[in-house]
Amino acid sequence: MCEASISKATKTFQPNPRSTNRPFTTSPPHASRVGAASITVPPEVNLRLLEPPKRRGPITRIVPPKVIEIQGPLGKAAVQLPPFVSYALNDATRKATLSVLDRKARDQREMWGTTRSYLANHILGVSEGHTAILRLVGVGYRATVEPAAITVKPEYPGQQFVSLKVGYSHPIELGVPMGVKASTPLPTRILLEGIDKEVVNSFAASIKRWRKPEPYKGKGIFVNEETIKLKAKKIK
Repeated sequence: MCEASISKATKTFQPNPRSTNRPFTTSPPHASRVGAASITVPPEVNLRLLEPPKRRGPITRIVPPKVIEIQGPLGKAAVQLPPFVSYALNDATRKATLSVLDRKARDQREMWGTTRSYLANHILGVSEGHTAILRLVGVGYRATVEPAAITVKPEYPGQQFVSLKVGYSHPIELGVPMGVKASTPLPTRILLEGIDKEVVNSFAASIKRWRKPEPYKGKGIFVNEETIKLKAKKIK
């Protein structure tokens, strides 16, 4: 190819200045590091790091985890730390921080933020507690908390049961998990309280499973501020 044709082809091809070096998204290039954020510890909450006991038997590859014991006015909880996560508490500022050995390792970054979230949820749980409010929407829907059940056997002494009447021919009886307190301030409201956020939300989901919100009449069991967008009725 002659030089004239090469120069002509170079002149005709001009890249679009708007498309060069244009990012796919407007979010920052680095993800937010949740694990590096400090946690404020209330003065009535005590944290204690429990080191794993030393083994006297044969050497194995399994490293026993370290445990942070959290004690507050509402109860006691514990969080296991992965082997690559370190814990520090500043007594002057009442700030707890977590760090990892290698920030570039993906698995360590993921567990860094997860462990930090677990620790923050347990600190909030033993100091203030976690709650879940369920709303029963429907004609004749109501709930009560009973000391005994007919269709379910108790799993521990003194267990209470949530009895639901949500359109079935028989009441639905669900045992309240240990560490969770259930009450019905209104016939169509269920209040769940506990120090473990995961247990409270899991029990709320098991109650909701018996009557999920439907989009045509808006009936069902709603958790906290949950809403549903109504659909137009089908016309035959």
